[in-house]
Amino acid sequence: MLQVNHVTKKYGKLIANNDLSFEIGDGEIGILLGPNGAGKSTLIKAIAGLLRFTGEIYIGNELNKTIIAKRKIGYIPEIPCLYPLLTVWEHLEFMARAYKLNDWEEYAEYLLKRFEIMDKKDKLSTELSKGMQQKVSICCGLVHRPEVVIFDEPMVGLDPYAIKELKRLFLELKEDKRTILISTHMIESIEDHWDMAYIMKNGEFIAKRLKDELIGESLEESFFETTIKEE
Repeated sequence: MLQVNHVTKKYGKLIANNDLSFEIGDGEIGILLGPNGAGKSTLIKAIAGLLRFTGEIYIGNELNKTIIAKRKIGYIPEIPCLYPLLTVWEHLEFMARAYKLNDWEEYAEYLLKRFEIMDKKDKLSTELSKGMQQKVSICCGLVHRPEVVIFDEPMVGLDPYAIKELKRLFLELKEDKRTILISTHMIESIEDHWDMAYIMKNGEFIAKRLKDELIGESLEESFFETTIKEE
């Protein structure tokens, strides 16, 4: 479970996130939508523990700042942050050591094969295309089998096969009772892969949509209808 309580993040006088609260349960997929500058990535980074903020964020029953909570989080950033002098496999080994994993190799190989980069396991990250780097980033974020998985624009740069595989992965994580949060501009790409959507603008939530309650209207249509009303 992911629970965000009254989170505010300021950069000087700029309020990037203004008193935000929401919750995503086990086995649920939450979506963050909004234009550039809405505050989505700031909120994602706060949840991942990369920014200071006021308020509280819980991963399960633990504050996200604790070591216990950090072990439960998988974070896939918008821009892959890979080490230039490590190979693909060494990135996974680094993550395994950081999380003190045992018997991780088989699952790591499974992830690499699934995203079609097993043949690149001995390549340095600098030798990879942007799309391949994104695949490595996804594998690194999942290798420790996190309970809460956070994706920030995960489909940018991916080829059609990888996008299809990632969508399948979303549903598998959901079936496995993981908590998933996805921030994206590509609304059509997640149209069938969400339970609740939070629409942001100027650092605030301007609407919440539940898939079960959205009848006769697509999420994309609802998003544009909502944001146009706010202008």
